[in-house]
Amino acid sequence: MLVELSKSQDIEAGDGTTSVCVIAGSLLDACHQLLVKGLHPTSIAEAFVLAANTCDSILQSCAQPITLSERDRLVDAVRTCLSSKVISQNSETLAPLAVDAVLSVIDTTFATTVDLEAIKIVKQVGGTVDDTELVDGIVFAQGAKKAAGGPTRVENAKVGLIQFCLSAPKTDMENNVVVSDYAAMDRLLREERKHVLGLCKKIKKCGITVLLIQKSILRDAYNDLSLHFLAKSPCHRVQLRETSLYPKSHHRMGIMVVADIERNDISHISETLDLLPVAHVNYCVQ
Repeated sequence: MLVELSKSQDIEAGDGTTSVCVIAGSLLDACHQLLVKGLHPTSIAEAFVLAANTCDSILQSCAQPITLSERDRLVDAVRTCLSSKVISQNSETLAPLAVDAVLSVIDTTFATTVDLEAIKIVKQVGGTVDDTELVDGIVFAQGAKKAAGGPTRVENAKVGLIQFCLSAPKTDMENNVVVSDYAAMDRLLREERKHVLGLCKKIKKCGITVLLIQKSILRDAYNDLSLHFLAKSPCHRVQLRETSLYPKSHHRMGIMVVADIERNDISHISETLDLLPVAHVNYCVQ
């Protein structure tokens, strides 16, 4: 019960998880003492309800209302919350970042809640907490693919988000392709090259300079051949792990290979960058 109480406190307030457990433990101890004295449980419960209502009215009278436009007071409140955490020594750095992050994803005129899924945290090995910064955009943990010599930086990018693979198609699980001689192998390679080249040409015609690709569990989301073709066009690519897709940066990619990205990640990217995911190459239009 105390564990669930702590979880509820964290969800509702984001702080006070330890305090609420201490208070609950003290109240339960007081209940036990009253029960030992012979008081009926109903009377104890009614007294607790009365005490809760009284405490609520007292706290409301002591409260100082804060509007979302009062950034300095919000920062002070967050700094107070962080003072009891492990990162308390970094509260001066993190408190303003936390407030600015929340204010950037809500409308301060009428917002009463915030969608925390719109705020992502990207962690990198080697830095310190003091290196933390707020980025208004989408941040990807990995950089652009450089194997084929494609660009690693793009400004004023035109971003495309696709959910199909830039690699040779595969047969069904129960089917096999038998290559009996070198001529058949050469023909197979030519068809693969033709297929991948056709996909890359259609993407190139759209004028895309940054391409984000959702990886399929059935086959590779891209291959060296597609990277080679895309490197010749004004595109570059970034690969993401499933847990490495967090919001908001501007790493650019001609082909951004997103590995094992969940549907909710696709939705977040679409909303953040104001674009629609493309499920088939035939829907790629300029």
